[in-house]
Amino acid sequence: MIFGEFSTVEAEGAILAHSVRLADGGFSKGHRLVHDDIDRLTAAGVEHVIAARIEPGDLMEDEAAERLARAMAPDHITFSEAATGRVNIHSAVDGLFVANRAAVDRINNVDPAITLACLADHVPVRSGDMIATFKIIPLAVSGSKVAAGVEILRQTPVFEVKPFQPHAISLIATELPSLKPAVMDKTARILSQRLQPSGSVLQREERVAHRASAVADAICRAMAAPDRLPKLVIVFGASAVIDAGDVIPEAIRLGGGDVIHVGMPVDPGNLLVLGRVNDVYVVGAPGCARSPKENGFDWVLDRILAGERPAPQDISGMGVGGLLMEIQSRPRPRDIATKPASQISVAVVLLAAGKASRMGEGGSHKLLAEFDGVPLVRRSALIAIESGASDIVAVTGHRRDDIEDALRGLALERVFNPDYASGMASSLVAGVGTQAAQKADGVLVMLADMPGVTGDDLKALTASFREANGQAIVRAVSGGKRGNPVILPRSVLNAVMRLEGDVGARHIIETSGLPVIDVELGEAAHLDVDTPEAVVAAGGVLKG
Repeated sequence: MIFGEFSTVEAEGAILAHSVRLADGGFSKGHRLVHDDIDRLTAAGVEHVIAARIEPGDLMEDEAAERLARAMAPDHITFSEAATGRVNIHSAVDGLFVANRAAVDRINNVDPAITLACLADHVPVRSGDMIATFKIIPLAVSGSKVAAGVEILRQTPVFEVKPFQPHAISLIATELPSLKPAVMDKTARILSQRLQPSGSVLQREERVAHRASAVADAICRAMAAPDRLPKLVIVFGASAVIDAGDVIPEAIRLGGGDVIHVGMPVDPGNLLVLGRVNDVYVVGAPGCARSPKENGFDWVLDRILAGERPAPQDISGMGVGGLLMEIQSRPRPRDIATKPASQISVAVVLLAAGKASRMGEGGSHKLLAEFDGVPLVRRSALIAIESGASDIVAVTGHRRDDIEDALRGLALERVFNPDYASGMASSLVAGVGTQAAQKADGVLVMLADMPGVTGDDLKALTASFREANGQAIVRAVSGGKRGNPVILPRSVLNAVMRLEGDVGARHIIETSGLPVIDVELGEAAHLDVDTPEAVVAAGGVLKG
């Protein structure tokens, strides 16, 4: 390819490198100039153009990108159509993205015109996530260079997605007087949430004394239990492991297994133990794995669930990048794939689990107050159904039986959050963690105590989300001030699953890097009823 400034009268057949505007229209970048174009440019007084002249053997940018992408094995991945010299690659499954850095570097060293960018090695991905992109820099590139890249791609896997494989999980937890049962209950719930992307099941939980012999006996019982799925044993110790002879590693040996590694260069997550009994991995989880926030346990768990067999060198090689900072997951950039608006799905998570503490001790429950003869929680659920959402998930907690009775007969999924007293985060996690929410392109988070929100309001929010191709956060505002409901795109749901305490998604919204679209709903975006006086002022009648 010859690139440069050409005399217009000699530019027939050249491809414009920049758009040219004329009084009667113009030509876009990438346009191949024909005889009539030359006449128009000359008549308009354009004497020179910046263009590229294609030489024999050159390939245009889209064809070059297409050839490179199609040289890859299509196992568990999909390809976008080539556009502007780019082909994006997406995962077709929930799994673990694994990259061969040396092979990626080989591709990028073929020629500066050919680039391949991908995710970091061993990153969990969901079906539909963008994992890599081929981009041709110039308008055309040497066919021989593309052929060299194709040969590398055919000979060596540059990356792959390893699908998560469902496992039967046995949880063994050790007990000490200093460890509250509530902490152990929460540990089991958080572990179940971690297992959802792989389809794995927490098959059983056993609590035993914090002694090596007791843990070993529990491991043996887990090994002997009949399971249809491959087994995985996870041990949470009541006290941290500080030595290779401590309770958990010693229990693995007593149970007839081998200790593969004690400790890991990932923080948080240093105090992990990895062992194996026959072909079954036994993981001694660090204390930080009681939290949903990312830690070294996630790195090892993901590898095992994706069918890998971690060895000592795999664990000891995790130090680079192993200092995990408190940042939210960011969405995947540069994804130019679009969907028809009608195919962009939005699920509603209706939060109805709170304690309603401002209603007074022993007072009426605000969600049971009646508006036009209908309990507020049922009214909110009917509005969600009216919006045309793909699925409705109602999260219950405080006074579960009464709330679920008010929802009886409605076409929605009810999810109980036993940890509702800890604050909003646990209810968000319970709702967003459902299969219905996880498969949607966006999740509309709706507070059940907002009587002013209508079905048309939810439709307006959904329409804005679809106009943004499901790649923006959509937020209700009143007079320009942020309010509720809010729609969160799929790309931030992993960050939501790591929330803790009495917090909502505000920090995720502000740090996601995604566009935030505000939709004016008026006073409805701010009107919630937290007190008896507010219920009455909004037109409700206290009941229950």
